[in-house]
Amino acid sequence: MMTFARLSALFALIAAPAAAQLALPPVGQAVDSTLRTLPGELGNLGSAANSVVRSAAQLAQARLDRIGDLVRRNRPTIERDAVGNPARRGELLIVDPDPASLSKAIEAGYRLIEQGKIDGVDIGFARVAVLDGLSLAKAERDLKQRMPDSIISADHLLFTSGKADASREAPRTTTPQRSGGTVGIIDSGANGDARIVQQRGFATGAPTAAAHGTAIVSLLAGAGVERILVADVFGSDPAGGNALAVSRALGWMTALRVPVVSLSLTGPDNPLLARTIAAASARGTIVVAAVGNDGPAAPPAYPASYSSVVAVTGVDGRNRALIEAGRALHLDYAGPGADMIAAGLNGRPVAVRGTSFAAPLVAARIAATYAAAPNRPALLRTIDAGAIDLGPKGPDRTYGRGLVCGECRRPK
Repeated sequence: MMTFARLSALFALIAAPAAAQLALPPVGQAVDSTLRTLPGELGNLGSAANSVVRSAAQLAQARLDRIGDLVRRNRPTIERDAVGNPARRGELLIVDPDPASLSKAIEAGYRLIEQGKIDGVDIGFARVAVLDGLSLAKAERDLKQRMPDSIISADHLLFTSGKADASREAPRTTTPQRSGGTVGIIDSGANGDARIVQQRGFATGAPTAAAHGTAIVSLLAGAGVERILVADVFGSDPAGGNALAVSRALGWMTALRVPVVSLSLTGPDNPLLARTIAAASARGTIVVAAVGNDGPAAPPAYPASYSSVVAVTGVDGRNRALIEAGRALHLDYAGPGADMIAAGLNGRPVAVRGTSFAAPLVAARIAATYAAAPNRPALLRTIDAGAIDLGPKGPDRTYGRGLVCGECRRPK
C-alpha cells in the first residue's frame, strides 16, 4: 500500500512537468498534454499513480472550467488576455509609464482612463482603454510593439482559495501559544468584529461583508491577533479582485505600516502587483499568501510565487497535505486548512477548507513575533524554530519548512 508520504512525493513530481506546459499560451491548451507524460514517470507505482494523475487532471480541468464559465457569464466586464488569463475587459495597465511613450499610445487612439501612483509604495501606473474593435489580447500585443520599453499587461483577476460550508456543530475553542500583533487582509469585506480597526473598499460596492473575508477575520481573531485591517477588493464588481485593486490595497496597508498582510488570493503573474509587493516588502511589510486550491498540475500561483512572499499550503486535521493544494515557485510553510470551523456571515459556525484558511493562521504567528524580531531573516528563523517538520526531514516541496500554528485550529 502506498503511504501518504509517497503520495506527497508524487504530487511534487507532477509539479515539474506541469510547470512547463500549463504556463504556455493559451492557458487551457495543455491540461491533457501536461498529464500525458505522467503515467510513464509514475507507471511502476500502479493504481495509486493513476489515481494521483486523475486527481491532478480533474483539479486542473476544474480550474479551466471555472475560468471559462466566469468569462461567459461576465462578457461586459471580463475577457481573456494574450495567454488566456481572465482580466478586466478593454483595459491595459502600464507600469511607471514615461510621458513620451504614453503620448504615442494616446496619439494611436488608446484612451487614458487614469494615471497616478500606488500610495504607500510610490509606483506609477496608467490605465488605458484599448482601441475600438481590438480584443484585449490583440491590443496588448499592439501596445507592446508601440511601447517596447514599457511594462504593459492586462489587469488580471485574482480569486479566493477556499470554501465555507454550513456546520451544525459548535466550534471547540483552543488557546493559541502566542497572541497579539496586527494583520491586514486583502480579501472580500468582513462582518463586524471588535478586532477590525479599519475596513476600506477598493472596488465598486466595497466594502461589503462576504463569507470568505468574514471567515478569515474570525480565524485571525481566534489565533489571538489583536488588530485587523480589512481591504475589500471585490465589493459587487464582477471584475473585482483585479491586480490594480490588490496593489492599491497593499499600498494602503504599507502606508499605514501594517506589519503583516495576508492574501488568500491567487492569479497569474502581474507586473504591477509584482512591483507593489517588492516595494512593500522592501519597506518591511511581510506578505503572506496562499498557494491556492487548483492542484499540483495548475500553473504556479501568484502572489505566493513572488520571492519576497511567504508562501503557505494547507493540511487537514491529520496533518496531511490537502490533495487540492496548488503550488508556488517556492514553499515556506503549511498551516491548518481543513477539518476546522470559522465564523459565517450570520455569526454561525461554518466548516472551512482550503489554503485560504491556512495563510491567515501563519500570518497570525508571524504577527505575534514581528515586534520582537530585529529584521525579516531573524523573524523567519524564529518561525522556523517553532515549525513542526512534516514529511521528509527538512524543508520539502509538500510542507515547506513545516507546520505553523497547528494548535490554532478550531476543530469541527
